This record gives sequence, C-alpha cells and structure tokens, in this order.
Amino acid sequence: MLSLSKLAVLGLGLISQASAVILQNGQVRETNFPNTRLDSFSPSSYRTYPANASEISYKGRWDSKYVSWWSAPGIKFGYTGQTVAITFGNLTTDRVLVGYRIGGLDWIFTNITAGATHLLVSPETPGSSLTGPINPWTFELRVSNWAYGIQIDSVHVAKGEKLIKIPDHGRRIEVIGDSLSAGMYTTYEGLTSWAYGLGAGLGNTEYSVTGYPGICAADQDCWGNPRGQVHQWFYTSDTSWRASQIWGDNPEPWDFSKQPAADIVVINIGTNDHNQHNNVSTEAYIDALGKIIQGVHGKWPKAQVIVMSLWLGFYQQGNTYLPNAPEGWVKEIQDLVKYFNSDKYLSQPVIYDGVTKKSTKLRVKRKESPFVHWFNTKGILQHNDIGPQWHPTDVGAIKVASHLQQFIRIKFGWELEATGPEVWHETLYWNDESGY
Repeated sequence: MLSLSKLAVLGLGLISQASAVILQNGQVRETNFPNTRLDSFSPSSYRTYPANASEISYKGRWDSKYVSWWSAPGIKFGYTGQTVAITFGNLTTDRVLVGYRIGGLDWIFTNITAGATHLLVSPETPGSSLTGPINPWTFELRVSNWAYGIQIDSVHVAKGEKLIKIPDHGRRIEVIGDSLSAGMYTTYEGLTSWAYGLGAGLGNTEYSVTGYPGICAADQDCWGNPRGQVHQWFYTSDTSWRASQIWGDNPEPWDFSKQPAADIVVINIGTNDHNQHNNVSTEAYIDALGKIIQGVHGKWPKAQVIVMSLWLGFYQQGNTYLPNAPEGWVKEIQDLVKYFNSDKYLSQPVIYDGVTKKSTKLRVKRKESPFVHWFNTKGILQHNDIGPQWHPTDVGAIKVASHLQQFIRIKFGWELEATGPEVWHETLYWNDESGY
C-alpha cells in the first residue's frame, strides 16, 4: 500500500534501508547487531557443503543462482557441533539484514557483507551448548529486508561435524500480497510482517510470502513496479531493481515442483490498485484478482484460498477516528468469491498461467466446495495500529495475524502449534510498576 506522497519515500528506502534507524513509539530502539564477518577464513578448518547440498532446505523463493527473493525467504538445516559459518555470494545485497537462530531461541540479527564468510554459530553463541527438546540442533536464517536478498555460496561446520536434513512440516501456507504482506515499515520488515507472523505463529507450518511493496494485482506499472501480481506471482524473482540487474528482461519462471503444494493461500492484494494514482479500473482489478485465483487453483488444485478485504487507513473526525471510505471493492470481491464457489465455475474450471498467458481446462477436478473464502478485516485494526507511513505497526501486524490464525483454526481445523519459539523479535513489552 502506498499513497501518492510515499513514492519518493519508497525510492529513498531502497537506498538507505540496510542501515535505517528502528523507531519504537517515535523513540530510537537500541540495536546491537553482532559483527559476524570473518576477517580471514581457512577452509581447511571446516567441513564445507555447497549451496545445492540436499541437507539445506530453502524456504520461500530462491532462483537457480541460489539468490533469495520476495519477503522473509530463508534456509534451515540441522547440524552437529557448535560451529556454523556461511559464505555469501557476490549477488548478496551488501549490508542486508538477516535474522538467524538456533532451535526455537530468539532471533539474532546481523548485517551481511557480499562475498564474505560469516561465523553465525560458535561456542560463544547464546544457546549453542544447550540440549533438547529440539534434537538435532537446528539452524534457521531469514532475510529481513524485503527489497534485498542474499546468495548462498556454501555452508561450513567444524571438521568432523555434519549438516542434517530437517524434514519439512506437514502444513503449507502461501501469502500473495503487496507492502502490507511484505512488512514495509514494521521494525524488522519481513520478519515482523503479519504474513510472516501468520505462518510462523501457526507452528509446524511451512510458509512463503510472495509480497512486494507498491505492486498491483493488475499487470501494469504501479509505484515503479513494472508488472502486477497476475504476472509476477508465476516468477521466481520479485519486481525490484535488484531483479532487473540480475535477470534483466528474462526472469526465471517459478518452478512450482520445487516445493509441495500449499494447503492454504491467503491473498491480500488490491490496495495499490485502489489508489487513484495508478488508475486501475474496477474491471481490470477484478479480472486480475480472478486470474490470480485461477492460477493458484491450476498450480495447487487442492488448495483452499482466503481472499482478504482491503483496509485503507483512518482519519480523524472531530473527537474520534473513522476508516477511510469507500471501502475497497467489497461487493465486487465478494461477488468474485461467490463465483469461484458456484457450479458455473466448478463445472467448467479454467486455469490461468501468468507465464504463457494461456487458459486451459483444469485437469484435476475438485470434489468439495467452496474453496475460496472471504476474510473480513473490518474492525481488526484501529487508527493507532497504523504507522505514520500508512502501514501496520508491529502490534497491528500481530493483530491481523492473530485473527487470521483463529479464522484458519475454526475454518480448517488447524490447531495452533507454535508453543514457545519467538515469532516477533523485541515485542516483550511489560510494566512492573505497582503504582505511578
């Protein structure tokens, strides 16, 4: 979501984002990111695994060069010993912020240098010597900055130690969206977005967030994004300047066979389409949203689809606050949801492929209906849940994720299975004053 005055802000953010100050209620948050870069690296002291090692699980979208894309992509593996180092390729965005952790302990953040090796786990790392109940030790790393990415060159453990393949969780969720999903303006961006919080907070769930700021559903330029999600969701890379530098005019189509099909797909797209600056008609938006749903249905015929209503912020009216009006295409989106659950669609299902632009009959017929669901966000966020840049605060993101988790639990019987591991970093706020 971007207002007209935010276009310049986005452009500046792409330049200064890696070293940006984190504000908490308008005050600077202290950040003491450890410097994990090794000044010298001796491969003979380590056992090295290449980027394509089967023991390394890639989360989210990564291209054939092992470069990460979209929001909160990561890697995960088990390991023995007390040492984990990673060599990052030259296609890494220099100084990109990543979060990493051992097991279910708190996230540790560090800035990555392109082409360098970083020692991320050592005997001095908090928790590196703790045992159980997670066995073997697991290492997880996620990219925080939504516009930037890393390239994995190789992973190293101590001599005589090894990496261990960690099986994927049995549940999968995909979020398709824009800046609201990508985590723009939350404190740790991708790692404090509601989309990340939804997936990580459900627990025992694999999640992928294909969201990028400013992007429309309709396939047109929106806030500098050359293509819309009706096209870009079918590709590995996002619509960033970085993607144009690495892939030019020939980005890689996403190979959907790389990962198992999503069980649930959440779509929150259209706020940029609704902005008058981008001049997207109602017909163009609904057509694009429909094709995105058709594409999801074609790639993952058994997936349940949740379409979220749009939220457009608040304004002060006298002695209270009211939501901006009109609400974003509520009736039109609801009518589209009804269409996909009707006999008219299910009797002759057609899929859309954003790469070939071809529409073909769906080969796998559904036995159950409905498969598209409406999630109404009205009433979840209040005016102080939205920051000065028109995006949810960390607390606002937590509220959206929490409501969605309960919706999914009630609708599909998914129990909440995250029972302790940190989701949002540095949100442990409390008061222990008995009187003031």
